[in-house]
Amino acid sequence: MKKIFVPLLAALILSSVSLASAQDASLIEAAKKEGKVVWYTSLALPSSTSLAHLFQNRYKGIEVEVHRTGSQRVLQRVMQEVSAGIKNADIVHTSDAGHFVLLKQKGLVMKYTPAAAAGFSEGFRDRDGFFYGMRATLSVIAHNPKVVAEKDAPKGWKDLLDPKWKGRMVTAHPTYSGIIMTHVAAILNLHGWDYFKELAKNRLHLVQSANDPAGVVASGERPVGANGAEYFYYKTMKQGNPVKIVYPKEGAPLIVSPTAIAKDAPHPNAAKLFTEFIFTKEAQQMLADREGLYTGHPDVSYPKDKPRLKDLKLLAVDPQELEEKNAEIKKRFVEFFGA
Repeated sequence: MKKIFVPLLAALILSSVSLASAQDASLIEAAKKEGKVVWYTSLALPSSTSLAHLFQNRYKGIEVEVHRTGSQRVLQRVMQEVSAGIKNADIVHTSDAGHFVLLKQKGLVMKYTPAAAAGFSEGFRDRDGFFYGMRATLSVIAHNPKVVAEKDAPKGWKDLLDPKWKGRMVTAHPTYSGIIMTHVAAILNLHGWDYFKELAKNRLHLVQSANDPAGVVASGERPVGANGAEYFYYKTMKQGNPVKIVYPKEGAPLIVSPTAIAKDAPHPNAAKLFTEFIFTKEAQQMLADREGLYTGHPDVSYPKDKPRLKDLKLLAVDPQELEEKNAEIKKRFVEFFGA
């Protein structure tokens, strides 16, 4: 029995591998016939172009057309094109998970599970298979150590309410950034709207992207970042700029940034191939190594000077909640901060 079983098992394994290889080859061939994939993304341009180049080097003849802007503008463009009957985007990626609840509800995204993401944890996948978390970051506090001494630096979100920071802080905007939309929702769950009402009294400098506070803090123009993308603060710090990251004692909002294939993608096979690629260990490891991002891939390792997510207190926000609170957050943030 054993002699029969072993060859049979080996044959079954070889058969499944051959089938998978044939399917991969078929997808690659179909993608090359389409010639390109159009990617609407909120991932920072250096990061998104690095990923695009990595893909293009592997799959010669398939162009990645990157359209990069803030999360809220990505969604706005998608919805405007849908209303006009324009089918341009193949893949949509933002840092506002609520967008994907909306797109799913409206039937605007394709059900597709990339092989490498099939086993991702619950926080990095849609249970119905319509979208998956391509990357993750945290919203954190940061300060310029040349201007603000370590002993004086804020240690938590409530510390930012101290009048001593009046005119000395910068914040990104939820009407532009999905990271900051998630940040506001997480802090709302923690401290309510009164927190933001008090914070606004300190007259924060407003910028758009969650990446923008890093440069403002490093320049010393506003030595404290009241929020911002941890990965971009980290990159700015590693480039030799004076930035110190603070992981707030009350917890740091965790922002998982999903990606999905458009239901009417004009290049569906190239979109599937690119989606498969961005979830490979190679691509996910590049995001961790070169961009300082976290990912849902279980085999990815991280720089030694970055904390592990399991070692931090995290503030998660449900995508459905993000979608439901989206309009209110935009409205009230503008009321409090004046723009």
